[in-house]
Amino acid sequence: MPPAEVDGREPPTELFRHLRSTPAGLRSREAARRLTVYGPNELARRRGRRWPRQLLAQFTQPLAVLLMIAAGLAWAGHAPALAVAVVAVIVLNAAFAFVQERQAERAVEALAAYLPDSARVMRDGVLIEAPARDLVPGDVMQVDEGDRICADARLVDGSVAIDLSALNGESVPAVRTADAELAPGPLLEARELIFSGTSCTAGQARAVVTHTGMRTEIGRIAALSQRGKVEPSPLERQVRRATWIIAAVAVLAGAAFLPIGVLAGLGWAAAITFAIGLIVANVPEGLLPTITLALAGGVRELARSGAVVKRLSAVETLGSTTVICTDKTGTLTENRMRVTRVWVAGEDRDAAGAAADRPGRELVRAAALCTTAHLAGDGTPGDTGDPTELALLRLAADAGVPVHAADRDAARTALYAFDPRTKRMSIAAGGHLFSKGAPESVVPLCATILGGTRADVAAAVDRYAAQGLRVLAIARRSSVPAGGRETAEAQLTLLGLVAMADPPRAAVPAAVAAAHRAGITVHVITGDYGPTAAQIAAQVGIGAANRRVITGAELEHMGDADLDRLLGDHQEVVFARSSPEGKLRVCEALRAEGHIVAMTGDGVNDAPALRRADIGVAMGRTGTDVACEAATMVLTDDNFATIVRAVEAGRRVYDNVRKFVLYIFAHAVPEVVPFLIFAISGGAVPLPLTVLQILAIDLGTETLPALALGRERAEPGLMDRPPRSPRSGVIDRRLLVRAWGLLGVTSALLVTAGFFWVLWRAGWHPGAVLPAEVEAKAATMTFAGIVACQIGTAMASRTDYAALRTIGVFSNRLLLGGIAFEIVFAAALIYVPAFQPVFGTAALGAAELAFLAPFPVLVWGVDEIYRARLRGRRPGPKGPNGSARGGARGVE
Repeated sequence: MPPAEVDGREPPTELFRHLRSTPAGLRSREAARRLTVYGPNELARRRGRRWPRQLLAQFTQPLAVLLMIAAGLAWAGHAPALAVAVVAVIVLNAAFAFVQERQAERAVEALAAYLPDSARVMRDGVLIEAPARDLVPGDVMQVDEGDRICADARLVDGSVAIDLSALNGESVPAVRTADAELAPGPLLEARELIFSGTSCTAGQARAVVTHTGMRTEIGRIAALSQRGKVEPSPLERQVRRATWIIAAVAVLAGAAFLPIGVLAGLGWAAAITFAIGLIVANVPEGLLPTITLALAGGVRELARSGAVVKRLSAVETLGSTTVICTDKTGTLTENRMRVTRVWVAGEDRDAAGAAADRPGRELVRAAALCTTAHLAGDGTPGDTGDPTELALLRLAADAGVPVHAADRDAARTALYAFDPRTKRMSIAAGGHLFSKGAPESVVPLCATILGGTRADVAAAVDRYAAQGLRVLAIARRSSVPAGGRETAEAQLTLLGLVAMADPPRAAVPAAVAAAHRAGITVHVITGDYGPTAAQIAAQVGIGAANRRVITGAELEHMGDADLDRLLGDHQEVVFARSSPEGKLRVCEALRAEGHIVAMTGDGVNDAPALRRADIGVAMGRTGTDVACEAATMVLTDDNFATIVRAVEAGRRVYDNVRKFVLYIFAHAVPEVVPFLIFAISGGAVPLPLTVLQILAIDLGTETLPALALGRERAEPGLMDRPPRSPRSGVIDRRLLVRAWGLLGVTSALLVTAGFFWVLWRAGWHPGAVLPAEVEAKAATMTFAGIVACQIGTAMASRTDYAALRTIGVFSNRLLLGGIAFEIVFAAALIYVPAFQPVFGTAALGAAELAFLAPFPVLVWGVDEIYRARLRGRRPGPKGPNGSARGGARGVE
């Protein structure tokens, strides 16, 4: 049987026969031959696209194409400085996107870092140190405490405790032994197998290698991580679609109105100028840099609150989240074991009252003495040692009977280390023996049980286990007889039981409740046991009273239709003992239903699902490098509550993107109308606006206020509404009606009135020839009128439905600064003599400025009335029980 087909769970004699090996290992010549056949023991990288093609793709994105058009028009309009600035924006955005795409390819490199450089193997009957990449199936390797395992193998001698958290998410080491009884089930639960990428925390053993390289479990995960590709975010898809439409409309409008201008009596030169102006007026040159900078602002804000986002568009995707699939350990919980209950003197006690009497104090002290861990500040700068032992030391400190590491170690006369086979450890100190371990290991050795019977102990153990608690039995012997460990660990007295758990984080229940109010479904997907995961889910409010718990084995046998039905009824589910394939399958099933999925994880096994999810969320403190590389967002505090804060920030960013898109689009109408007047009149009306003035508006006065709108505070009720549908666009019919039909038309009427008022005061009538300075002043009035209307539009755009007073008229200081800048910028173009011939402007007098003064208030007032009417027809936000669940069906 080829090694690739070896299961690994066969008896050692049969396995050696299949692998054509022996307990003495392989000969060097045979190992070299197998290395040629099976290849090096390393993870293969998927061949990526050639980077020039990747980089070139960034310049063919629709927004980049639009900016190229704008740059070309700016150059044609004799504005080389503006053209260079636009090209710089194109290059910077392309470089940023290119770097982000290349970053995803580093996930497999991080997986490779989990393999050690060397291993101890038997070659030619001698134990040698060999490069890990040279291991082949059939090699016999030795595993000692502290070793990183570099291949999948079957134990043939000894027993070890293995930290499998990188593969299965469990925080407690698993016992692996050579003489374990063979039983069917998932490979990761096989008690005789060890796996590449894990580490040995205790014991010593020898194992025969069964799989190497990409055939290992970690290799399988690497292959899953490489499957598929990163898909564009909802914002990227919507903006790409909208910008192609805008580009088509702009070009078609320019091309269509070119012959109209000629037929209307314009010369070809004037008609071409008109067409270029129409195109420039329709192209939102500032849209791409404004969206990029607004998302970058969201990234910085999230980083300050504990969430590092690796891709700009992910900020908006977070706001679209409809389902959060969360891990348990470290995300919902503190990732710190804590004693919660004790059984002593025949009674069940809370941890706070554990040492209320002498039996309790003896129990707590004995548990703390039987440790080798160190608390922070007690001989070490941080907590070191087994999480369970740290919990016992914290219990003693909180109970007022602290055990200091230096005193404990000095008094210890013997140490019987934790034995994975017996599941207990013991120490001798002060003439006494103290033991702790699994109840099924310690209780049978006890001749006396303080305060109860064996039936009482069994009932307490069952009760704690049903609550998802980990139980330890603590025992003592008043003397330490000679004769070794087996003799010493006998005739013990049971002092009591200690039950501990990894408690929920304090902020998580409120965060889960906030997610529910926002219409977000929360599923738990963990490698831990079902009862423990279900108990934590109940404590934080995930799932109903009859919550479903689906094990990895049940999920594996569940058909796609059954899984779709399970996830389709919007009930929150706990998936326990999940495998990488199971986690990935749940993610893909949810996405197939139209959900936007945020998936958390910290282990190597989480990498495929993190990469496949719309938002992969890795744990920064406890997460592996693999998970962090595969994820889109990394939590620096490993806290579920930070995910909900990120969702809120994402919703606000999305709303703010709509706000500045509204602001930018609203100016298209007053920019286009002057050219229509010029064309329809056949040149009888002077050109009300120049192309260079439009570019000065789109890339000058417009930019800072638009950026400031990207930092606007959230409207009331942001997290009390269901997630928006992924099918709803940033640019929808209501936004266009408001931008073009309300704000745009209002601004166009005011601007046109200002233009003709200046001409009327100068004595103009159709066909009249006026001095060039009068035409320049009229065009300047159009330019200044658009800037004045921009101020009103900016204030109106700050809210989508709510009245401006609800967020504060002067609360956005960045916007006030942006408005001040655009006034100064426009004044410079109008009044600085050096700019007047370049931009075709002329100084305005007091009368013109007085005419312009009401424009901002009029524009804002019209929109305020419109929003007040909308609020009158719109129902208020729904409560926790009224929000739509399953955001794929939500509405904006």
